[in-house]
Amino acid sequence: MLKEPITTSVFDLFKIGPGPSSSHTIGPMKAAFDFLQRAKALPESLLTEPLQIKIHLYGSLSATGKGHGTDRAVMAGLLGWLPDTCEPTAFTALLKNTDDTYPISIQAKPITLTAKSIIFERSRYDSPHPNTLVFKLICNGLIISEEEYYSVGGGFIQRKGEEDIRAAANKVPAFPFSTMDELIEQLAKNKLSLTDLMIANEMALTGLTRKEIYQKIDDILETMHKAVKRGLRHKGVLPGSIKLRRKAPVLYEQAKSHASATDSFMVFLNAYCMAASEENAAGNIVVTAPTSGASGVIPGITYLLRNHYHYDKQKLREGMLAAAAVGFLIKHNASISGAEMGCMGEIGSASAMAAAMLAYCAGRSIETVEAAAEIAIEHHLGMTCDPIGGYVQIPCIERNAMGAIKAYNAYLLASSGNTGYQKISLDSVIKVMRATGKDMSKKYKETSQAGLALSATEC
Repeated sequence: MLKEPITTSVFDLFKIGPGPSSSHTIGPMKAAFDFLQRAKALPESLLTEPLQIKIHLYGSLSATGKGHGTDRAVMAGLLGWLPDTCEPTAFTALLKNTDDTYPISIQAKPITLTAKSIIFERSRYDSPHPNTLVFKLICNGLIISEEEYYSVGGGFIQRKGEEDIRAAANKVPAFPFSTMDELIEQLAKNKLSLTDLMIANEMALTGLTRKEIYQKIDDILETMHKAVKRGLRHKGVLPGSIKLRRKAPVLYEQAKSHASATDSFMVFLNAYCMAASEENAAGNIVVTAPTSGASGVIPGITYLLRNHYHYDKQKLREGMLAAAAVGFLIKHNASISGAEMGCMGEIGSASAMAAAMLAYCAGRSIETVEAAAEIAIEHHLGMTCDPIGGYVQIPCIERNAMGAIKAYNAYLLASSGNTGYQKISLDSVIKVMRATGKDMSKKYKETSQAGLALSATEC
């Protein structure tokens, strides 16, 4: 019997915003913005000067928040900025100097925000999620409003006491499903293509028309491909203490100079994925796919499909919907959060989504789409999230390229035989993924306390 059907929108999964981490930048910015709106709705009689806002960051937000720009993201949200509309240059300029001040007002009452308003709590915190933020509005030394938020991966947030902060959560999809088996059953029972089912559900959840949905997918793809193009042009050193040099432009030149080689398409694909991922590491505008840390895999794959396979706009739209279906299943039944699942939740999810996209765009059956996604996840199980210095650079950037190559190979393996012989289902491997994430030490889940993070002095 179907329980808790997926009610996530395609445009919640694929979100435009600044890098380098959806859990650490996009989520906290949205949480801060939400707190600001709630504070503005308070009765004016409660607001007695002087007013202060204090923000406490816990878990992985505390451990690697500086490197990921969480403090900037929180400040941006309190200034009334949102991820998809904030100007990246202005965003990266926030808190450049620790003595900078940022005035805001609530009910015409002034508040001055500084770097000291944001407190990185190293102490243990008993919370439902490792990415926790607590906002406090203080009047005359007394807390008059306090809200707790969880940044649950991919820029999604939850407020304590609410299951889901999205207003669309109460909507009902036209063809509900919560597992791959239920999705396949819906397709067979209603004689629908995966594209038509995903469009019907999106229309029911968002009220958008088919034309509007396709236009929004086109905008997402355009933003992804702009990130690839920028990354192929931009040279030099990425921000942060690692001083990592960009590699994508060099790879791209190598690929062009050896275009006739049998493996040149792999070099092109590596260049495209790393270009978008390097743009994310620089804090520029990317698309969560499904997270910012994994925002190079699907842009690289779709850029390859458009420019080398010459797939048309409609085929890419349909591929994005297939990728979204797999992303929904992982988010619903495991997690896409690096703080919960390690890197298998980010690159593993992106690779599975890309493998499904490749199979669907090639006209394969839904069973092959499932097999491709399963194989991709299977070979990311247990992958740690251990960024050096807390920056989404090493090993994150190269992992985006590797995730795309694995996705391509997963598609080839799934297409090479009878899918009826496949022993492991997508639903089964997602369950294993969830259990593996729960069993992993938190040292290997986005805290930079173990693994590669300890192999360099930058940490």
